[in-house]
Amino acid sequence: MNFIHADWIAFTVALLASLGLTIPVRHLALRYGMVDRPGPRKVHLKPIPLLGGIAIYLAFALAILVAVHGVPQQQVAGILSGATLLAVVGFLDDGKLLHHQVKLFVGMPIAALMLIASGIHAQLFSNFVPGLTGKVLDGCFTVLWVVGITASFSILDHMDGLCAGIAAVAAAFFTISASMNGQTLVRSLGAAALGASLGFLRWNFNPAKIFMGDGGAMFLGFLMATLGLKVRPDGVPFPITWLIPLLILGVPIFDTTLVSISRARRGLLPFTSPGKDHTAHRLSNLGLGHRGAVLALYLFAILFGVAALIIPYYSAATAYALAGLIILGSLLVIFLLESAPYERQAKVPKTFLPSDS
Repeated sequence: MNFIHADWIAFTVALLASLGLTIPVRHLALRYGMVDRPGPRKVHLKPIPLLGGIAIYLAFALAILVAVHGVPQQQVAGILSGATLLAVVGFLDDGKLLHHQVKLFVGMPIAALMLIASGIHAQLFSNFVPGLTGKVLDGCFTVLWVVGITASFSILDHMDGLCAGIAAVAAAFFTISASMNGQTLVRSLGAAALGASLGFLRWNFNPAKIFMGDGGAMFLGFLMATLGLKVRPDGVPFPITWLIPLLILGVPIFDTTLVSISRARRGLLPFTSPGKDHTAHRLSNLGLGHRGAVLALYLFAILFGVAALIIPYYSAATAYALAGLIILGSLLVIFLLESAPYERQAKVPKTFLPSDS
């Protein structure tokens, strides 16, 4: 099968399956009372069905099984195993059938270990630390990367269409980068993730008819973390290669950094004090409204993605300078957003609540 043809098949199958499966999944959630009810930390005013992540998961898995051939099957098995584990853990958490700390301290690390076992891992410390020590450090960083990115998407799911849209933009740029560098597996995975996210976004954009739940958010976060580990342009020196996934995933990383800094400076533990203090909440309060805030973050995600595509074509000095400007600009935006109106929560539970953060 022609690989470009396979990518289009993966995208189309995932898109159509996600579009078609979301409605019956919505009816299933309503039938069994799996809904997200309004509350002080929520922006919706009426109960919204959960479990939309089931449609995303099934659409992605179907696309991979149909379209992905001729690539390392061990890696595909590792990716699907880790993604399935996190989807199940998230769905159980959505149904209040699992202690919420299990997903952070058990589910996400085990999913990362599944990737490592399949041969997918970071290549960071081994570039300058020889032998077993470098490999162990790379393994530790892989776990931290997978947990961090997965959790960042989990807490990004706080406004209609935000998590699915940002995942779609990131998947699109991972696919483009992989296409430019002949990375067949990354290209196919990215195309399938893009189709599954866009199909669900049809029903999730404001006003949302269904939410993906933590199962869907963790599933997408794990896929984005995996794509970040896999994407590697040819001929690009280390560590510039790591600027690419960092830029493509710039919005969730920025949002997690913002709430972590903001809550820490107010004497709150970042993930134990959920509230309406995320980037989208603050942009909405500045007058953009819910739709405007989400669209603005889509735009920033696209700008980050474009930067990721062009940065390999510049010299190392220019790439580092651009990265430094982006970091300084992000810190300036964090400072400005801290001055913007937002709901300041009090110290509450001493428990980890990433899906509500």
